Amino acid sequence: MTTSFKGAKPSRRSFLTGAMAAGGALAGAGAVKAAGADPLITEVQDWASYGGDGVDHAPYGLPINFEDDVVRRNVEWLTAGTVSSINFTPIHALDGTITPAGCAFERHHSGAIELKKADYRLMINGLVDTEMVFTYDDLERFPRVNQTYFLECAANTGMEWAGAQLNGAQFTHGMIHNMEYSGISLRSLLEEAGLGKAGDLKDKWLYVEGADASSNGRSIPMEKALDDCMIAFKANGEALRKEHGYPARLVVPGWEGNLWVKWIRRMEVMDQPVQSREETSKYTDTLEDGTSRKWTWVMDAKSVVTSPSPQAPIKHGHGPLVITGLAWSGRGKITRVDISKDGGMTWETARLAAEGQDKALTRFYLDTEWTGEEMFLQSRALDETGYVQPTKAALREVRGENSIYHNNCIQTWYVNANGEAENVEVS
Repeated sequence: MTTSFKGAKPSRRSFLTGAMAAGGALAGAGAVKAAGADPLITEVQDWASYGGDGVDHAPYGLPINFEDDVVRRNVEWLTAGTVSSINFTPIHALDGTITPAGCAFERHHSGAIELKKADYRLMINGLVDTEMVFTYDDLERFPRVNQTYFLECAANTGMEWAGAQLNGAQFTHGMIHNMEYSGISLRSLLEEAGLGKAGDLKDKWLYVEGADASSNGRSIPMEKALDDCMIAFKANGEALRKEHGYPARLVVPGWEGNLWVKWIRRMEVMDQPVQSREETSKYTDTLEDGTSRKWTWVMDAKSVVTSPSPQAPIKHGHGPLVITGLAWSGRGKITRVDISKDGGMTWETARLAAEGQDKALTRFYLDTEWTGEEMFLQSRALDETGYVQPTKAALREVRGENSIYHNNCIQTWYVNANGEAENVEVS
């Protein structure tokens, strides 16, 4: 049951009045100042004393140096080295839903390769009427589609099964990005090769592999391949970055990121899955009794508060506070997000910045007031299927603590009286 908070939101005027009544008590905490002789207003500053940079100072625009901490980060003990690495999107420092390509999560198994468009080839073989090979130029001649989707690694939040491990939203939930992909539907390519030889498609599979050394081969049910999958060659309007699979990658909306094969080079229509390394010994979910679940592709509804959080503490002191975060579901649209400040005992319904999009990130906000009380911040996502994001205890009841993948539990941040936050669990 959801408990809604009906209290009036603090107005800017009442906040200023309260700040002035408190005298200088809040000034040091970053409170908004009443109009007065502020030298940053009344005196000419350096940046207004000379001409700025010309429009040609940087042929490719980069973030201003004041934002140089908004970068992908690694966790050293989670990687096997530079050629098999994971990095994390700085979700605590972003707003909206679109992830800039330059700081978007990526994972590779044998290093990011350099593959020119002129050398690119994509083969379709197996149970098709005509085996075909496409060049990059061939792909660009197919009807174009544009869709925004999230990509989440199955191991996102995976280190949290046995307890609170990593201190920051970037590290607990940053194996995710959300970008607008431009490319062509996978269905259009498969239909070009012809699926008559495959017969009844309901039990057919598509085996996909990449051009890199690992190849990262995965089997995908034909039903999914013909539904909403894409071959993408642009992200957020520009060519894919090298680490995101330039010049072309597979997009498998709502399903675990390992299926989104980068530098995709071959697709084979088959009558059974290949049972590759990445779908047997890896990317399966080990349960308490030692057995493993397989084919757990869908990323269930999930959310996280990105601010306040360990990397984004409250710095402005008491008064109006914007609690914000991200929610997503591989089964469709997010329809509601609830926020708890007391570890799940009571809940308030957050405001969605926009109506949820199918298999894409949704930004939520709770405009509230903070007076210095300790908080145990949580968010709980609901999607259009009626699925409700579970607690970690509920997941452990079913799956134990041996899993690495598909941890979509409710996350808790403890916020102390100084506004600092840390990763904790509540029982």
